[in-house]
Amino acid sequence: MKNRGKAKNKKTQWADHLTQKAKAENYPARSVYKLMEIQKRFRVIKKGGRVLDLGCSPGSWLIYAAKTAGASGRAVGIDLKPVETNLPDNAVAHTGDIFEMEPTLGEAVGNGYDSVLSDMAPATTGRKDVDSARSFDLCEAALRVACDLLAPGGNFVCKIFQGAEFKQFEKDVKSRFAQHKIFKPESCRKQSKEIYIIGIGKK
Repeated sequence: MKNRGKAKNKKTQWADHLTQKAKAENYPARSVYKLMEIQKRFRVIKKGGRVLDLGCSPGSWLIYAAKTAGASGRAVGIDLKPVETNLPDNAVAHTGDIFEMEPTLGEAVGNGYDSVLSDMAPATTGRKDVDSARSFDLCEAALRVACDLLAPGGNFVCKIFQGAEFKQFEKDVKSRFAQHKIFKPESCRKQSKEIYIIGIGKK
């Protein structure tokens, strides 16, 4: 019991450290450090590029994407929940359900994006099979959006819960991009089942 308590305290300290760091750097959530790691490793966001961020609330990825793209770039976000934090001038957030918006999304937000990012996750039930299946559904929706709205050569980042559907989604991404990578940022919780699939160079 003593060792378990120490492990729990260590995890809490880790979470608190990243949360405090995010707050000090004016990001609403520590999830921004996952995207920073992905960007440092794979350069998925281009200077002057157009970025679509799916599942953008509370806004950390959207803010970072806008800053990374720079003043000549543009970042557009979509989430079920409204983004209440202040956004850079070159960023905008829309509130809506991706499944409902998908058929006419191009009309609402345009196309020709250089990057599509998805940090979408389902409301978890505690049942790994159910949660991974729901994650897969969101990922497939994100991939369809990426295929529709990315410019040729564009990049795709998608969070997925590891489960029975993981290999199928990896196969789907592989078929649509010149390269694909599997990556788990160090800033993810060690016990987390989430992992990122990165598609580089839309075919």
